[in-house]
Amino acid sequence: MFKKLIAVAFGTIFGVSLAVSPGANAADNPFIKSGNAKLDEGDLRGAIADFGKAIELNPNFANAYNNRGVAKSKLGDERGAIADFDRAIELKPDYAEAYYMRGRAKFMLDDGAIADFDEAIDFGLDDAEAYTDRGVAKSKLGDERGAIADFDEAIELGPDDAEAYTDRRAAKFELDNYEGVMADFDKAIELKPDYAEAYTGRGAAKFELDDYEGAIADFDKAIELKPDDAGVYFMRGIAKDNLGDHEGAEADFERADAYYNN
Repeated sequence: MFKKLIAVAFGTIFGVSLAVSPGANAADNPFIKSGNAKLDEGDLRGAIADFGKAIELNPNFANAYNNRGVAKSKLGDERGAIADFDRAIELKPDYAEAYYMRGRAKFMLDDGAIADFDEAIDFGLDDAEAYTDRGVAKSKLGDERGAIADFDEAIELGPDDAEAYTDRRAAKFELDNYEGVMADFDKAIELKPDYAEAYTGRGAAKFELDDYEGAIADFDKAIELKPDDAGVYFMRGIAKDNLGDHEGAEADFERADAYYNN
């Protein structure tokens, strides 16, 4: 049961940074600059309009298609984004960033993301997020060992990223490697001491190892940092119940119910 709970607590999603390219001939196409500025400001529809104008000026401008695809993806138009990334890749077959972004869009549609992440990495996108995203995609398909290998590479490229360790723990959790899970959460907490979700996850791993007191200590810290998380109260309640603290467990279940219903 705790695996299901922690999976909900750590629903894996991709990060928010997106690969926007200025373009080799951006200086000759003023709409690229204005489109990128609007994209940075969150004016996604304005950015799409400007990238469209850039394409009107130069229909073979691969970067304009890529950047328009990024804006469409941010709006949730993954199919429209994929069409733009397709065109960018058609014009520039070694366009690593476009493969990467198309992979992210395909992941959202459950449509063959790993092949695009492979191409992005093969074409030189030596970026921690690319390995992380490929790892997430592999984990979703049940390839936990392949996922861990990618998360290892991501951590090597970005060893100070607390979230990278919590990404890797998911695959370890599925392999019942709870000691490895705790080690990753330990590192995440060392890097980011106010990381409530890491305390929640480490508490869940301790629970699986029957260390209910240790689990409660971590859930206490998670609640201190994020006091409105119903799921943590529920997990702490189960741990308390297993230790015979039925009154404390009932109090936590009531708090969990109150937050769920708010």
